[in-house]
Amino acid sequence: MSNIKHRILFVCIHNSARSQMAEAFLNHLAGDNFEAESAGLEPGKLNPIVVEAMQEVDIDISANKTKTVDDMLQKGTLYSAVITVCDAASAEACPLFPGKAQKIGWSFPDPSALTGSKEDILEKTRQVRDEIEEKIKVFIEEASAPGYWIK
Repeated sequence: MSNIKHRILFVCIHNSARSQMAEAFLNHLAGDNFEAESAGLEPGKLNPIVVEAMQEVDIDISANKTKTVDDMLQKGTLYSAVITVCDAASAEACPLFPGKAQKIGWSFPDPSALTGSKEDILEKTRQVRDEIEEKIKVFIEEASAPGYWIK
């Protein structure tokens, strides 16, 4: 990979769970080559069960703040890719970002919508966390291949 650090924005509904996990994993696993941020379509509150699940894999997101897509648009940052991590219907509401950002859609269940006991919700959140981590690892490998960013 070249020494260009690609800026990636992860977007979900409230920036409370999936996008926070994806941002944290990309920065943790490949922060030398990527700079990840995350935002929600509308304001939300960081999901405490997601914080707990991430702490189990030694990533602390407890101090993270939730941000909106509007916040990110106002900053005017140019991204190499905008990746939605919500369901397909919600991803359609994601606005276009300036520049030549690739728009990529990944679908993951929303930990904030899970039901059951705290232990059930935590177990299902771990599954989503692990799916996101695996998807991030594949993305790092694909995005590191020659020619990936020339589209």
